Amino acid sequence: MLNIGNHISSAGGFSAMGKEAISLDANVFAFFTRNPRGGRAKKIDQDDIDKFNAFCTENNMGKLIAHAPYTLNACSNKEDLRLFAKETMLDDLKRMEYIPGNYYNFHPGSHVGQGVEEGIGQIAECLNAVLTPQQNTIILLETMAGKGTEIGSSFEQLKSIIDKVEFKDNVGICLDTCHIFDAGYDIVNNLDNVIRDFDDIIGLEKLKAVHLNDSKNPMGSHKDRHEKIGKGYIGLDTFVKVINHPELRKLPFILETPNDHDGYAAEIKLLRDRFLPENFPAEK
Repeated sequence: MLNIGNHISSAGGFSAMGKEAISLDANVFAFFTRNPRGGRAKKIDQDDIDKFNAFCTENNMGKLIAHAPYTLNACSNKEDLRLFAKETMLDDLKRMEYIPGNYYNFHPGSHVGQGVEEGIGQIAECLNAVLTPQQNTIILLETMAGKGTEIGSSFEQLKSIIDKVEFKDNVGICLDTCHIFDAGYDIVNNLDNVIRDFDDIIGLEKLKAVHLNDSKNPMGSHKDRHEKIGKGYIGLDTFVKVINHPELRKLPFILETPNDHDGYAAEIKLLRDRFLPENFPAEK
């Protein structure tokens, strides 16, 4: 089964997100824990949560991916912003326990002139402040395009963060196709090599999810501008290889392309039609 979906608005609550996903033929989806530009999260509605958890079981939903707000910067050069990142993540992780066993994705951050090593240390410090061995949510570091002073545009940088984290079992990676392509990883011509490099440097056991996005810019541009599937420099053929890759095909795939409801439904159908489970024998 192809586990695929897209970002869905959380404005109507969890049950509304679940219904929207089903209407798109999605069995996974992503959502922002609060306004993507920051602000307070909505009050937890226990009745909505209970209905949603039952809905997920009834509809065999896969892993869901919550996304931290874009304003969160765990390696800001300002102490108050680093504190905001910690407090926001703590609150988000507490709220994620209402839908246990899912993922919480965030952009590692931008060091804003402090230097990569200092930024890596601050991101790890933030993670060590919010992670506990008892939590039921895995935090995902997202691969980045390397725009400005972004950290996370290389597998080595992400590995350096994980190496400094105490509870490593609670940390994974979300691979964004547009981001790594823009960072200089040639997934169009050398997908197998990129996956092999990831395994050698970080370990494929840490790869938990994939953001499926085409790119408006050529490889190595460091621009981070998403395009619709098959309309950019990555191209449909590569996405067919990604979703059918033996090391990736069981992961949740999240579309973050510039689309509306009908556009996402069309992309989900496009990729479902090109998923080839018959190429891979059933597990014994």
